[in-house]
Amino acid sequence: MDNNIHSKTHEKADKDTENRIFEAARKVFHTKGLDGARMQEIADEAGINKAMLHYYFRSKDKLFGSIFEEDFKEFFKRLAELISADLPLLEKIEFFVENYLELILQNSYIPAFILSEIHHNPERIKNIFLEKGIKAEQIFMDDIKTAISLGIIRPIDPKQLIVNIIGLCIFPIVAKPILCTMLSFDEKGYRNFIEERKKEVARFVINSIKIN
Repeated sequence: MDNNIHSKTHEKADKDTENRIFEAARKVFHTKGLDGARMQEIADEAGINKAMLHYYFRSKDKLFGSIFEEDFKEFFKRLAELISADLPLLEKIEFFVENYLELILQNSYIPAFILSEIHHNPERIKNIFLEKGIKAEQIFMDDIKTAISLGIIRPIDPKQLIVNIIGLCIFPIVAKPILCTMLSFDEKGYRNFIEERKKEVARFVINSIKIN
């Protein structure tokens, strides 16, 4: 009985330490990126020594990969929920843009993580998609095809429309440092800009495809 209690206590301590490492690594990776991050910085942020960090994760790449896969899967799970919303296409575009922009604003490191992985380990991205069976985009494509057939929107390649919407949303997040410099935004000004962007992107896309 005592051995069972000791084992459970040890498992909980291990899990708590692993979670602390994950949160510390996220903070360092988000600030400095994969290449700029150092294991010593992560250990310091987690309040542990470097030897203990290596006990849980033998390399920076392994730690980065674990965090990336966890965050990437959760991000696309929430993205699939947005795409699957039971709404007419034009309302869905408005709903998707508003919530997708907020989602990537809250997880602004995800696009940078994805770009990094595309260059360093493209197979990891591919395998995550295959493992999760991410097919929610097909729902969006079917909605677009239906709207075309009903004469609600002009004929357009559904894939092009989806990429247009995602690109218009992602760019202001990825290019935040450039936009803040060019447009003289402080943090509050940038956030206000993104709030306006939620409406502007939806309006721009709908006006470009809607049949009056």
